[in-house]
Amino acid sequence: MSKKKAFALRINEDMLKAIEKWASDEFRSTNGQIEWMLMQYLKEKDRQPKVKKSKDSDS
Repeated sequence: MSKKKAFALRINEDMLKAIEKWASDEFRSTNGQIEWMLMQYLKEKDRQPKVKKSKDSDS
């Protein structure tokens, strides 16, 4: 599993409320919803992160 990195995000209050509502509807945390939204957009644009090979997979 990849490491997660924390960072501050400034977001319009109304947009945040809409994301919080959507997250609640989907039974996700707000953070989880934002991660999901970003990953969906990356996939749509064919720009998802490359999967790193684990050193353990060589054995």
